[in-house]
Amino acid sequence: MLIGIDASRAVCDRPTGTEIYSRRLIEALLDLESAHTLRLYLRSLPASRVMLGAERRVLHAPRLWTHGRLSWEMVRCRPDALFVPAHVLPLIHPAASVVTVHDLGYLQYPEAHPWRQRLYLDRSTRWSVRAAGHLLADSMSTKSDLVSHYGVPLSKVTVAYPGVDKHLAPVRDRAVIDEVRTRLRIREPYFLYLGSIQPRKNLSRLLSAFAAFDPGFFQVAPSLVIAGKRGWLCEDLFAQAEGLGLDRRVVFPGYIDDEDKAALLSGAIAFVFPSLYEGFGLPVVEAQACGCPVVTSTSSSLPEVAGEGALLVDPSDTRAVRDAMWRIATDTPLRRSLIERGHINARRFSWEACAHTALYAIERCARATAPQTS
Repeated sequence: MLIGIDASRAVCDRPTGTEIYSRRLIEALLDLESAHTLRLYLRSLPASRVMLGAERRVLHAPRLWTHGRLSWEMVRCRPDALFVPAHVLPLIHPAASVVTVHDLGYLQYPEAHPWRQRLYLDRSTRWSVRAAGHLLADSMSTKSDLVSHYGVPLSKVTVAYPGVDKHLAPVRDRAVIDEVRTRLRIREPYFLYLGSIQPRKNLSRLLSAFAAFDPGFFQVAPSLVIAGKRGWLCEDLFAQAEGLGLDRRVVFPGYIDDEDKAALLSGAIAFVFPSLYEGFGLPVVEAQACGCPVVTSTSSSLPEVAGEGALLVDPSDTRAVRDAMWRIATDTPLRRSLIERGHINARRFSWEACAHTALYAIERCARATAPQTS
């Protein structure tokens, strides 16, 4: 079987959630070495030697790449099945089309998205879930949202948990941690948030919780590191930090490269991720894999994903966030327990398992949509 894959979001210089998912899952599908032929559809060839071992088609188009150029490719040379891991199903597509839906946060927290983005996400997702032969969801939480908000039949959705990169592990060498920390101008001790910077991540409450945090336990007052790619309304967060008098204790180092992530997580007091809504919450599992104790939310998929390896708090309760940060910082047995349980929990998630689930869903969809012969 020839399986086409929309790899347009798998190739970029500074990937975040959906881009990381797309690249890692495609690489894992290639590693399975199945009997199928994989054909990747790209906007441009990657600069590095990634995603080798598959046919690659570069489809040039300045505009309307998905519904225009990719649709035309489906007419010109249609694959037996199409997999879209991180984008929208093209208007023209095979009957055997599988799409990953990562989250419905724009419906749960509409105020955390620009209205144009919210409208686009709603319309494009409605189209994809209706037109696709089968859907993948990042979590049971997202599957439930698809059923309740869009009326998708349960049988049409398969949960395929994303994985954790194998290179993410605790960094024991203090020199490595100190080099990364010094280069990013971060003083110890520090709490860490790592992810995109946008309203849905609830970072305004995190700042308020940190402002109320009593640093008296520490010889040196801890810092708060808010790291990640800047999104919309991030300027409001910078203004809030300054208004709270935290501009010297809150660090915004920007996007963190893959090679620095493990060291940054390994050196933190705790990873604090009070997001209002997540389809999966990959940074939580990455922190657990690196031996960093986690504070995260009771909302959406986060309890499902964090398992027993995190302190769970109501993300709307600033005091609860502050208290959880204090507990992790001051209770050594609790820290050790969370680190141990978090490390065990992170082993549940692998890109290989995700690829097996995705491939099985594609194969099953292809069989279900194949023309019946008498």
